Amino acid sequence: MRVTFLGTSGAVPTTQRNTSALLVNRDGDRLLFDCGEGTQRQMMRFSTGFAVDHVFVTHCHGDHVLGIPGLVQTFDFNDREAPLAIHAPHGTRGEIEDLVHAAGNDPSFPVRINQVGPDEVVLDRSEYEVRAVRTDHRTNAVGYAIVEDDRKGRFDREKAEEELGLPPGPEYSTLHRGEPVEHQGRTIQPEEVVGPPRPGRQMVYTGDTRPTDAVAAAAEDADLLVHDATFASDWADRARETAHSPPTPPPARRPPSPTAPARNGSRSPTSRRATPATTPPSNARPASTSTARPGSPTTATSSRCRSPTTRTDFPPRRALSRAFMRAT
Repeated sequence: MRVTFLGTSGAVPTTQRNTSALLVNRDGDRLLFDCGEGTQRQMMRFSTGFAVDHVFVTHCHGDHVLGIPGLVQTFDFNDREAPLAIHAPHGTRGEIEDLVHAAGNDPSFPVRINQVGPDEVVLDRSEYEVRAVRTDHRTNAVGYAIVEDDRKGRFDREKAEEELGLPPGPEYSTLHRGEPVEHQGRTIQPEEVVGPPRPGRQMVYTGDTRPTDAVAAAAEDADLLVHDATFASDWADRARETAHSPPTPPPARRPPSPTAPARNGSRSPTSRRATPATTPPSNARPASTSTARPGSPTTATSSRCRSPTTRTDFPPRRALSRAFMRAT
């Protein structure tokens, strides 16, 4: 799973950042969450490809949807034939239709608008699903959660080659599917080279929202939370007025125990949360920030990040603290 931040700016784009858009490549399935102005150019810039069949809209404020007309027309110019599904909150069909047909555009490919509500399964695939999450904003709005099924165990190639004498080939795929293979007069069972099933990964994308119990519950087992962070700490009152999440200071770090100092300079347990994103200038406020759970190789994003892509090759899940609901 690879997450690419195509836009993290709130309300208007800046010279360095686009408005809200995030693309998830899940084993070849490209899922686009929100589509701010100029998203199709960002897709070109960061080479995500245009093989997107599903767009998930959190709400119909301009900085989350004004890229839809350009993206649809770009698809058309590229002779797209595959259907496109746009998922959006209940009550927004008219706005989405207007965006799809902006400036008299009539797409040559099918566009389906699917209105969704909290707790609904929006997209059901054989190995994962996308669910709608209840959020609280000034308009009809939802967040989304990608929830994977348990994944196959890891294939022990070294053991297959060195201990069992099985060279690379189609037998590896057969064993990984859970089927035995014959080799040099003996039967090799899948459990000899395939580890136990691994927990599926979860990613939650909230869009703009006040803090809610529903988002906290959805993020409890998440490996990656991309949460509203529109306003800096000195704009907390404005965040509350406009139904965003007011930032809160990070919890204070406890000094290491004098009787049990941290080994090798490692951080104390209270500081193992992901580092908050750097607060950008007020004229370049981010629309969202990502938070990785403790121990994850993912990183928080900020206006200074050179790469928009976050790796999500997660180790087994651990529960997320509600502290991750705090916007940075």
